[in-house]
Amino acid sequence: MPTYQYACTNCEHEFEVVQSFSDAAISKCPECGGEVRKKFGAVGVVFKGSGFYRTDSREKKKTESKPKKEEKAKDSTKKETAKPEKKATKATTEK
Repeated sequence: MPTYQYACTNCEHEFEVVQSFSDAAISKCPECGGEVRKKFGAVGVVFKGSGFYRTDSREKKKTESKPKKEEKAKDSTKKETAKPEKKATKATTEK
């Protein structure tokens, strides 16, 4: 069962009460009989494991700086066939 914190608006008395979810909220201070309000605080929750972060469900980005082995092989064959042959010029043939 959860523990709820209350604070009195008249005498500023703070207290905790263990209540079920179905129980009615406390409305009177046990010290002075004044009106009380519920206090809310941060909940200590730790998410462990995968699947809790925004980046866990995304695909990993492909970087162009590291091509795959197949792409490297294709690039190397393209470079070898794409080299133009040197043509003889008049200056080299006349000497």
